[in-house]
Amino acid sequence: MTDTPPPPKRPKSETRKRVRQVKARFTEAEHAAFLARADKAGLAAAAFLRATALGDAGPRAQKKVPADAQALREVIGHLGKIGSNLNQIARYLHTGGSAAVVLQDIRDTLADHARIRDRLYEALGKTPDHAPPAALDPPPAASKFIPPPKS
Repeated sequence: MTDTPPPPKRPKSETRKRVRQVKARFTEAEHAAFLARADKAGLAAAAFLRATALGDAGPRAQKKVPADAQALREVIGHLGKIGSNLNQIARYLHTGGSAAVVLQDIRDTLADHARIRDRLYEALGKTPDHAPPAALDPPPAASKFIPPPKS
């Protein structure tokens, strides 16, 4: 058994090292407002400070999605509920159940889906489009599909 030495560490670029610090003092309210603005901008606090002071957050600043963690937890719970409802509906239909019996459940599930979509937009700081859920009109009577004539 031969031991191979680990690969040598690559030196970091001198131009990418930030070695200087700027310190500022904030009241609790100022600090909360600063962090809220940084979050709304989708930047870490340091990147937001650089962007505000210098006009550029830097080449490696990563945008982050502003998110409301509580809202996202709610969304995950509701998605589980919708999945369960859809599974029950599909199971009922696969065992010979009538679509008319579950039509209201399907409408309710689509309405839940629209509410969850709006909540996701809100949690991500975006504006929802408020599109209504898909209409569930009864399917047209079965007709034979006749392909168009070949040219």
